[in-house]
Amino acid sequence: MPMHFLQLTDLHIKRPGRLAYRRVDSAAYLARCVAHILAQPEKPDAIVLTGDLVDAGAPEEYTHLRALLAPLDAAGVRMLPVLGNHDGRDAAREAFADWLAPIPANAQDTRAFQYWTDIGDVRLIAIDTLDTGHPGGRLGVQRLDWLAEALARETQRPTVIAMHHPPFATGIGHMDVQSLAPEDIPAFAQIVRAAGNVERIICGHLHRSIDVRFAGTVASTCPSPAHQVALDLDPDAAPGFVMEPPAYKVHAWVAGQGLVSHLAYVGQFDGPHPFFEPDGRLID
Repeated sequence: MPMHFLQLTDLHIKRPGRLAYRRVDSAAYLARCVAHILAQPEKPDAIVLTGDLVDAGAPEEYTHLRALLAPLDAAGVRMLPVLGNHDGRDAAREAFADWLAPIPANAQDTRAFQYWTDIGDVRLIAIDTLDTGHPGGRLGVQRLDWLAEALARETQRPTVIAMHHPPFATGIGHMDVQSLAPEDIPAFAQIVRAAGNVERIICGHLHRSIDVRFAGTVASTCPSPAHQVALDLDPDAAPGFVMEPPAYKVHAWVAGQGLVSHLAYVGQFDGPHPFFEPDGRLID
């Protein structure tokens, strides 16, 4: 089994008993997702959580989140959090202190919720796009400088950058206006392109699976295990969400090739059924 890690994003966990947007039981959806992961035949090497882990950045929400993720913790699955616009930096630092403790101090940024760490043959760099009080994301000079330094420390190891706000337009107008700030994108792209070893940029925020070429690599977003942003490419479309199938991504490292990404739907589905008879004949 090749090294593989999962990407979960946009969990939007609220206080116990509260629904997201008065409609979505995000805690129940996450519980089902956790059970689905634990039922898979192979345990992931890590789970990268790409932001909006809670809904209002409150300590009580992070307590609820940790309780929901406890079965994964108990199974020894490594958890690597990234912050989104719904998160709270101080509350997240306290809630995830034990997850971050194994990461050396020189691999962490005390000014922002940023760090790098290795997952098998791949280096993960988690960067902080949270701009407190605003739905859109920012990097700014300090975080960009930190990213350039982090990339310069290991120029040969394939690297995945994890961030919440995507650095590209998706065509979903109401989300594009609250993505990564346009003034940050050229410098970010220049750093990524110059590094030459960025295998993938994985993002959240969009609650959909979207892929695009970016700065010499591939940048992508991931569905939520709860609700998804409605797919409507009319630039004037009203903001909205749909209850499309919940999902997460499986990123597998194939030696000699690179990262291969799969979309995993959460739920009980008929199958798997065999293609062949016991004697090897194709079932017709």
